[in-house]
Amino acid sequence: MSQQPTCGQGVAANAALPAALGDVIAALARNLDTHQRALDLSDPAARQEHDAYTRLLSEQRALAEGLSATAQHMGGYRDLPMGKHDMQVMTAPPVLEAFQGFVHAEEQLLKLLQGRLEQDRAMLEVIAGHVRRQG
Repeated sequence: MSQQPTCGQGVAANAALPAALGDVIAALARNLDTHQRALDLSDPAARQEHDAYTRLLSEQRALAEGLSATAQHMGGYRDLPMGKHDMQVMTAPPVLEAFQGFVHAEEQLLKLLQGRLEQDRAMLEVIAGHVRRQG
């Protein structure tokens, strides 16, 4: 007979989500950072862009670090002992609604990423082509 996973094991299994989100945010920050280096700061519009990117970089790096830390903490709870649960509370509508909201958010994230991926791959090919021609 297979044993049902503990809540700690469930939390640990979900650590991959904040870890992956943190990786995406960190990569977004790296892209802003490299883009920012191309700005000609003698141009007023470029200075505005630089200032905006500086703020965004700080925010995105903090988010990525926070998500990474959360993922590590979640993974560390794998052996958390199973506490007693009130099954009436666990089977009440708010629990269902919360989990439905989570699944809906996952679906929306997947839809967003699928929609962006084709466009981002096309841009990647354009950039790679420019780099190959320069090399």
